[in-house]
Amino acid sequence: MSDFLPTGIQLTYLVAASLFILGLKKLGSPATARNGNVVAAVGMLLAIVATMLDQHVLNYEMILLGLAIGSGIGAIAAYKVQMTEMPQMVGLLNGLGGAASALVAVAEFWRLLDSGSPIPLDVNISMLLDVLIGGVTFTGSFLAFAKLQGLISGSPITFPFQQPFNLLLLGLYIAGSAYLIVTPDSLPIFLAVVAVSLVLGVMFVIPIGGGDMPVVISLLNSLSGIAAAAAGFVVMNNMLIIAGALVGASGLILTEIMCKAMNRSLFSVLFSAFGTGGAAGGAAGGDVIDQTVRSIDPEEGAMMLGYARSVVIVPGYGMAVAQAQHSVRELADQLERMGVDVKYAIHPVAGRMPGHMNVLLAEANVAYTQLYDMEDINPQFEQADVALVIGANDVVNPAARTDVNSPIYGMPILEVDRAKHTIVIKRGMSTGFAGVDNELFYKDKTTMLFGSAKDMVSKLVSEVKQL
Repeated sequence: MSDFLPTGIQLTYLVAASLFILGLKKLGSPATARNGNVVAAVGMLLAIVATMLDQHVLNYEMILLGLAIGSGIGAIAAYKVQMTEMPQMVGLLNGLGGAASALVAVAEFWRLLDSGSPIPLDVNISMLLDVLIGGVTFTGSFLAFAKLQGLISGSPITFPFQQPFNLLLLGLYIAGSAYLIVTPDSLPIFLAVVAVSLVLGVMFVIPIGGGDMPVVISLLNSLSGIAAAAAGFVVMNNMLIIAGALVGASGLILTEIMCKAMNRSLFSVLFSAFGTGGAAGGAAGGDVIDQTVRSIDPEEGAMMLGYARSVVIVPGYGMAVAQAQHSVRELADQLERMGVDVKYAIHPVAGRMPGHMNVLLAEANVAYTQLYDMEDINPQFEQADVALVIGANDVVNPAARTDVNSPIYGMPILEVDRAKHTIVIKRGMSTGFAGVDNELFYKDKTTMLFGSAKDMVSKLVSEVKQL
């Protein structure tokens, strides 16, 4: 039995890793995403059970207590956290993942130091990398949470000589790590590099504006995976290495997709201090736009929608804040009963996290076959009678296509201005996360329906039913 146990644990890890990969594959399609989540969860359950049977586990009582507390908090959060707060939740989870990985390295260093055993070079390097990546992920993710939650300003926070200061911190970490490689039993120096890694996480996120939060969340998710893989090398656990590598790789791929959707490099996202977190700003080209906007009431909007042949609904963060997704589906259902062809246009970075709009619409039981990616829907806007924009801003701004002086010039957008008519539901004329005014609002074919997304869509539903 004692000879079989290590082999059985590794075989279980292999099965769990296979389930992780299969789960990731299924997550690539809305039709199979829920099943993929279940498959990956089963894989994680197998990995936890196998690890609990490992001979290195010394205190089952504490582990079971931690599992009970963590499961309770997770269950409560799953029920209590609103979908609009999911980006903040993801940020917290990324941070906790990074903290857990860094604590593994700290605990292992403490154990080796207390036992008087020499610290092997490979383990020492793994611990230092784990502390760096885990510490940056921990404080960076919690700062991203604070920005998204409105606890601090979502605008970029910069100060003179910021980048040289960051380089100094990184240099201090490298110097401390070099000292620990030569003298691995120095506790004060180890604690110092831990502190530096935490400060680096703060400095990493503060200069990034609200408009780039989807990219930051994806990148921090990737870093939490890389930190877990590093922790796996510290304690020589194959499951941690595999799971961390999968999370790290998938997060990096998603980060690249987000950067491509914004037509910006990762370097630009991290160091250009772009976006003002939704504060009022000037025009896209730097001058204040002084033009007339045309507003309508719900009755006029209902007539435009009800007598259209084709309607494209463009959801944005305003829809998420108002929790209007169920009303939007009700409106779409009513229009379809009247013979109107309804589609949904989804921009990759709409909202505050990747896939934000997809998740909200799925919560309202909108068929995934009605959701169209930007590349698929843009050629269809010219044939659409009405484009209904609900709380979206930067991702529909024509300045990204036409104004070379605009900060968002070159960013791929949903080309709603090509539709025959455009209705924009918005509370007011404030700018989006990028902090630039939206030329769409002043177009001849654009009409504004001012008010809360949920209230306005509900009124549209009532008016459409009376047609």
